[in-house]
Amino acid sequence: MLKFGPTPGETRAMSIGDIFLARLKLLIIMAKAYLKNYPIGNYRKSAIIENAHHVFYHSLQCFSGTNFSEKNESEHRLGITFDMDIEDEREFHQRIRLLAVMVKALAEGRLKGDFRKKELQENLDGICNTLLLSFHIKDFEFFKVA
Repeated sequence: MLKFGPTPGETRAMSIGDIFLARLKLLIIMAKAYLKNYPIGNYRKSAIIENAHHVFYHSLQCFSGTNFSEKNESEHRLGITFDMDIEDEREFHQRIRLLAVMVKALAEGRLKGDFRKKELQENLDGICNTLLLSFHIKDFEFFKVA
């Protein structure tokens, strides 16, 4: 019998950071789909709201420290490594929390108007640029979705 997929030596257990990045990717994809006027069904709305909640609070937890020793301890606990200085990281997490609030609002039908869509697009661009430049993520194909 042929076995397809990765060999057991190439896999590892998912960390909290991996789950956080997967949820963040989902929010990015859903926001881009919304900006292209794709329909949002009930299942997708509930998934957006749940993931936005998790991403928002995980981002708060991830960057709760104010000095480097607390920051390094937080990164170690959450399994995420950042290649940016503390101010850039603070801004990145603020953008993530703003994205979570905005996608929750769009799922609930409260994000209306061209100005808000423009702000959502600018926030998405900032997050995607940071992810491309500062993280070591191998799979960037999700940026091309929607």
